[in-house]
Amino acid sequence: MTDTNLQLDNFLPYRLSITSNLVSDAIASAYVRLFALSVSEWRLIAVIAEQNGLTQRELVTRTLMDKVTVSRATIALTERGLIERKPNPGDGRSQLLSLSADGTELYGHVAPLALALEAQIFGELDQKELALFNDLLDRIGSAAKQLTDEKGTPG
Repeated sequence: MTDTNLQLDNFLPYRLSITSNLVSDAIASAYVRLFALSVSEWRLIAVIAEQNGLTQRELVTRTLMDKVTVSRATIALTERGLIERKPNPGDGRSQLLSLSADGTELYGHVAPLALALEAQIFGELDQKELALFNDLLDRIGSAAKQLTDEKGTPG
């Protein structure tokens, strides 16, 4: 007979979520303190820095953040002059988002900090462990995506 008692401390999705929250909180406090950026705002800046000229819909897809979070972050970043909106010639209803000069400069300051925080958090792992961890994250993400695609968005 299979044990059906759920123990959260041994339930991997719970542990992954808790660990993810701890990592995000550690990084978010630095972004807020040093740059007045939320995690969602930083994610948009980082994604746009990799590929200027994305729509909000593309940002939702790339970041896996919900539409409201992306919309609010986009408004805040636009108001701060960190991103610019331009008409999308391929779709009159959407706009293309790009980093402004100030946004590009801010990215240049935040990116090294992000890499330093990553090194600090994952410094206990050697290169082989990091490669394995990245592989495992990819495999877990693929399995979760497949489950979501097959069953619809989990509740």
